[in-house]
Amino acid sequence: MTRILLLNPNTSTDVTDLLVRAAGPFLSVGSTLIPVTAPRGVSYIATRAEAAIASSIVLDVLAEREGTFDVALVAAFGDPGLGGARELMPVPVIGLAEAAMLSACMLGQRFSIVSFSRALGPWFRECVAMHGLLDRLASIRLLDGPFTSLANVQDEKEELLVELARRAIEDDGADAIILAGAPLAGLAARVRDRIPVPVVESVVAAVKQAELLVALNPKKASAGSFRRPDPKPSIGLSAALERSLLASARSASPRHETLS
Repeated sequence: MTRILLLNPNTSTDVTDLLVRAAGPFLSVGSTLIPVTAPRGVSYIATRAEAAIASSIVLDVLAEREGTFDVALVAAFGDPGLGGARELMPVPVIGLAEAAMLSACMLGQRFSIVSFSRALGPWFRECVAMHGLLDRLASIRLLDGPFTSLANVQDEKEELLVELARRAIEDDGADAIILAGAPLAGLAARVRDRIPVPVVESVVAAVKQAELLVALNPKKASAGSFRRPDPKPSIGLSAALERSLLASARSASPRHETLS
């Protein structure tokens, strides 16, 4: 059995339910989702500050649940805490945005990101840059206006999002579309026939890549960018996070490497 921890770094359980409903039908036999909603933070992440807060929460939750999952999925499109989580955890960690963008790159030369709030733009662009994919980005197109409910934003804005996707294709040259943001989970399946290029469902892409990485059974990196200094003391961290930090440092520290 492959245990996939699906961690929603937002505090909205409605969004977690959307993610599970969108991903569940695509699980392979023997795979199971373990959905977890952030115990603190904001209802949805839309700024750099909120992403920084969520990054710390991601590390805390993963540390507390270490040993109960085979792969983790950070289920917010900007991938908050992804780099630190990969450094910390002994198992693979997948980011929603990275999984969607890499999948889009296999479906066309350039992709566009389409979402429901203009506030997301700077964070999304920095996420694309973090993953080294700015050259493959055709555009980021975002709606500008209020919405009634986070859980229902995809229903409320469906027609506008489809129109934005069409504009990204016609005006920006996008070969693939990503409907970005956990609150849009499941929308790609509904609108795919109304958009003339592939539409990537982020959470499905992340789940399938999670299954792939578990099947590959990769060795935990202890060199390159994952090389860590010797363990050091900390103050004020949760017991679980402190244990994970110490264990990660011991396994990746140059002093603790063994020659093959």
